[in-house]
Amino acid sequence: MDLSDIFEHLNSVTAIPIVPYKNGKIDTAGHRKNIRYLMDNNHLDGDRKRVISVAGTSLIHHLTPEEQIELIDIAGQEMGGEGILMAGIVPNPIAAAEDLIRQQAALPAPPDVYLLMPLSGVADPDGIYEVYLELGEDLGDDCGAQFLLYMRTKDHMDVIIRLINESPNFIGVKVGTAEEDIPTLMRGIGDNGIVMWGVGDRSTKAAGLGAIGHTSGISIVAARASDEINNAQRDGDLKASQQVEDLITPLENLRFVNSRQYNYSAVVEAMKIGGWDDVEAGEGGPFNPRVPENIAAQVREAVSLLEAYH
Repeated sequence: MDLSDIFEHLNSVTAIPIVPYKNGKIDTAGHRKNIRYLMDNNHLDGDRKRVISVAGTSLIHHLTPEEQIELIDIAGQEMGGEGILMAGIVPNPIAAAEDLIRQQAALPAPPDVYLLMPLSGVADPDGIYEVYLELGEDLGDDCGAQFLLYMRTKDHMDVIIRLINESPNFIGVKVGTAEEDIPTLMRGIGDNGIVMWGVGDRSTKAAGLGAIGHTSGISIVAARASDEINNAQRDGDLKASQQVEDLITPLENLRFVNSRQYNYSAVVEAMKIGGWDDVEAGEGGPFNPRVPENIAAQVREAVSLLEAYH
């Protein structure tokens, strides 16, 4: 896909659905239903394609490579070439990440973009540059892979800018730090890549600073709300964007309590409280049980603001 097309597609909502679990196992039928909901409830203006990512809020850190491949395969099948599929890739260890990307790239409906999740463990920025540059070149040549880099620490800002400027295989950055980092990234990257806001739908301030598009962990609850935020931002109407953002803020605030303790489980609870039959919440996932009753009560209040946006 041409870079200009990718940039336009990603100036959107990147919806990250939860992966539901039933009896301690992935509910693949429920995952398929959730992908279908996002595809059927596309409120983006201009007939734009839905962007879906299986990533952190989908609990990929707790999935085996085989499970990740199956989930991406299901998503690609269900999207039927009518959307943009992004696969989150945990880069530790790098050899396993490369193998996973090669297997996903060989699927009948492979990802359009790969999101390199934050690197864990001890790493020197120069080492990150060398390893990622080689990864990008090898997989770009062999699989046509294009990468978005997820920045969760300012310490990696310089190497991210360098990779995007020096390699056509790195097409932009998902900002997971603070809005104040956006102008520096934009100046550093220029026209060589996109700067996407990556901390959810509370994205109006980021858009005002120049960020292009945003990720959403609550699209599976209120797709219309996330889409209307992006529509308004693309129109330059930050007031309208903020008005919808104010409605989703109570749920987003709950997801980010205690360093994102309820990032996944608050969404599960919201889906259950909503009682919608076109999505599947599941029963809670690995390391992410159902929220306690006091949090559930707050989720209930938050969902009441969003019922019209499902």
